[in-house]
Amino acid sequence: MATGQITYVGHATVHIALDGARLLTDPVLRRRMGHLRRRGRVDADALRGIDTILISHAHYDHLDIPSLERLGRVTPIVVPRGLGALVRRRSFAHVVELEAGETISVGALSVTATVAEHGGSRGPFSSGRAVGYLVEGSRRIYFAGDTDLFPGMAELGEGLDAWEEALAAVLDS
Repeated sequence: MATGQITYVGHATVHIALDGARLLTDPVLRRRMGHLRRRGRVDADALRGIDTILISHAHYDHLDIPSLERLGRVTPIVVPRGLGALVRRRSFAHVVELEAGETISVGALSVTATVAEHGGSRGPFSSGRAVGYLVEGSRRIYFAGDTDLFPGMAELGEGLDAWEEALAAVLDS
């Protein structure tokens, strides 16, 4: 029996607990950041024991350094190729750069960077391309980050697990 849980934390931040591994996507954990305002508190359980943080691209609302600092400087962070130096300069110890098609293991999970079509020209963190992530274990999950439709997206979606309760929670928030 496949076990897992997806918890919507806010904006593009999603906690994925699957097969004993805990991932957090694009953490924005502050109460206010630019035009973004959080309505409720961040569930502390969603931040405990994170094995790896996945960053989709370098825009402020996806690569928020104060939120990363809140999670600690030793949690591994996966970023699109070209962003590693920027994150390492902030004294994060374990930074892995991936480009579309490259894969890493996180516990029993396989995490593959995917194509994402999203301009990177906003703000000072404009280096590196955007990526999405395909998380595979006993279930198959796609985190798109910010992307437009692109050729090959339909093939990427084949075989994805749909967690209706997770989708309903996102739509209700």
